[in-house]
Amino acid sequence: MSGGGGSPNNSEWRFNQTLRNVQGMLKGRSFPGKVLLTRRSEPLSPPEYSPRSENDRYEDEQNEGSQEVERQASGNTTDNISAKKSISPSTSSVNSLPDAQGLVSGARATDSARITKFTSELSRPAVILDKLRELSWSGVPPYMRPNIWRLLLGYAPPNADRREGVLRRKRLEYVECVSQYYDIPDTERSDEEINMLRQIAVDCPRTVPDVTFFQDPQIQKSLERVLYTWAIRHPASGYVQGINDLLTPFLIVFLSEHLEGNLDTWSMENLSLQDISNIEADCYWCLSKFLDGMQDHYTFAQPGIQRLVFRLKELVHRIDEPLSKHIEEQGLEFLQFAFRWFNCLLIREVPFHLVTRLWDTYLAEGDYLPDFLVYISASFLLTWSDKLQKLDFQEMVMFLQHLPTRNWAHDELEMVLSRAYMWHTMFKSSPSHLAS
Repeated sequence: MSGGGGSPNNSEWRFNQTLRNVQGMLKGRSFPGKVLLTRRSEPLSPPEYSPRSENDRYEDEQNEGSQEVERQASGNTTDNISAKKSISPSTSSVNSLPDAQGLVSGARATDSARITKFTSELSRPAVILDKLRELSWSGVPPYMRPNIWRLLLGYAPPNADRREGVLRRKRLEYVECVSQYYDIPDTERSDEEINMLRQIAVDCPRTVPDVTFFQDPQIQKSLERVLYTWAIRHPASGYVQGINDLLTPFLIVFLSEHLEGNLDTWSMENLSLQDISNIEADCYWCLSKFLDGMQDHYTFAQPGIQRLVFRLKELVHRIDEPLSKHIEEQGLEFLQFAFRWFNCLLIREVPFHLVTRLWDTYLAEGDYLPDFLVYISASFLLTWSDKLQKLDFQEMVMFLQHLPTRNWAHDELEMVLSRAYMWHTMFKSSPSHLAS
């Protein structure tokens, strides 16, 4: 199956037919949000904010969901129930829908019914993490992200009565780690540690360079402090270039608890030293929890990433043999473009305002994320299948290094995630299809 472009009528019909067939096969795990059933040849511009009420938007989404159920009425009862669970994505952009924390991105997470479900889960004496994961897969309301991410990562305990005490203790522990490992003279560091600190100091200004806020001196210092402390506490890997990018979603989300409005209006001067310390601690522990599930991605020679690149090559061959053959004939190695994708988890490939939405799905996948990353990357690559098949080696390299995602809104990201879920559902029950 090819990605976007080509003859729209035929390719759209094939894609929609396959998607309906797959939805008919789904058993057990509910489909994470309603998949977009149309594809567009041109990138979508971020939608304008509509002054309609949340209830109006929700009624439209329910009507559309009902129509989808009718189209699949030939399926069995279980399939129809699964279809009714589907929810149409809200396509708000980074500056579209105002919420309790100001203008922050949050596709698919702002309709009143979903907010009610999230609120209900979070108000339990003990949060049921499986239900929270299922809800979060399709996007988290922006102002709920800090609490939900802490829960999904296991940093904050599910039991509400223990949560505040655990966070207070872990934040104090981080302060002690900084005092022990970072706030010391270079004379007390080994040569390896000095070189690592210098590399971090070089990489911090390169972190999200097109977002001015990240050049703030206090942000630079916070990045350096968290990354160095993490690296010292994880000697099996130490600091690897790219981990600085993985810290940025956590930093943005935990800052949003304290700073209102759009990212462009944020100022670190509005934060107390205690606020900054707590934000750093939350970033440190969440980064630690997040990377625990992919330790061999950042150890010597990064074997975990090499393994994912190999699996991506195999998957693309199964899904889109013409593109796979063209890449091979042109002598392009998947390692040449996909290594960075897995190393930085596509943070550098999509607009920054979509990153937190992408990470809602990452964190909802939990321990299964490394496996699912292969399918997300395949879906991402095949977005441009028809285009890539017309390019020679040099043109493909240039194209893949400068992908046309600058104007992406939530629709494009939702399509990538939906296709990834569809293919994962198809292949996970038939692993021999991916055997070399």
